[in-house]
Amino acid sequence: MLEVTVEVLLLLIAAGFLAGFVDAIAGGGGLITLPVLIIAGANPVTALATNKIQAIFGAGTAALSYARGGHVNLREQWKSALIAGVASIAGALLISYLPTDFIRIFLPILLIGIAIFFATKKGLGDQDRVRRMTPAMFAVTMVPLCGAYDGLLGPGAGSFYMLAFVSLAGYGVLKATAHTKLLNLASNSGALLAFAFVAEPWWITGLIMGVAQIFGARLGAVLAQRIGARLIKPLLVMTSLILAIKLLWDMV
Repeated sequence: MLEVTVEVLLLLIAAGFLAGFVDAIAGGGGLITLPVLIIAGANPVTALATNKIQAIFGAGTAALSYARGGHVNLREQWKSALIAGVASIAGALLISYLPTDFIRIFLPILLIGIAIFFATKKGLGDQDRVRRMTPAMFAVTMVPLCGAYDGLLGPGAGSFYMLAFVSLAGYGVLKATAHTKLLNLASNSGALLAFAFVAEPWWITGLIMGVAQIFGARLGAVLAQRIGARLIKPLLVMTSLILAIKLLWDMV
């Protein structure tokens, strides 16, 4: 049975498409869908859980598109994806025990820092740079940290993945985006698995929004691969700043 009216569902479908487009390029799709889900009548936990349903479709579509374009090797990255998924399950299950309010205080500062980094750092293009951390060390440190955060809270996870890939793994912007989408898929899936037991997602609404996410993500991934860092960097800076402003506004 549909959890919302047809009129509200149309709004959610539009939000899903736009979120899929933005998220495939720079992350931050939850900025669009979470508020709309809450406006539609979902309580915060239901909104988070439903958001994970539809986000899986967008992240999966984007990850597949980037893989087909040769920007991420799915066979080589499955271990990192598994780590992200398990970490996100832990994060989602710990949402009632960890001081999330304390974490939220520092999120705007971190997001503003990420925006400044990508806006001012010279030489950030689509070419790989100096690696500061081995792939194995990256997989056992940064991947679970970002994955656990994605399950615990979610907003800004894509920005944190991007910062880690660019600054520590030495990836070019487009390659970092491709790998971010794969890990986003894994952490969204893990979080949804946990939420399925501790929350009440709007399954039908989430699945319908997911179809819209597919179309938005396909368009976003195609444009990102054609234009590269010239499109990804400005949109990443903008979404990070908007999320930081929203989090600060919510604290007032």
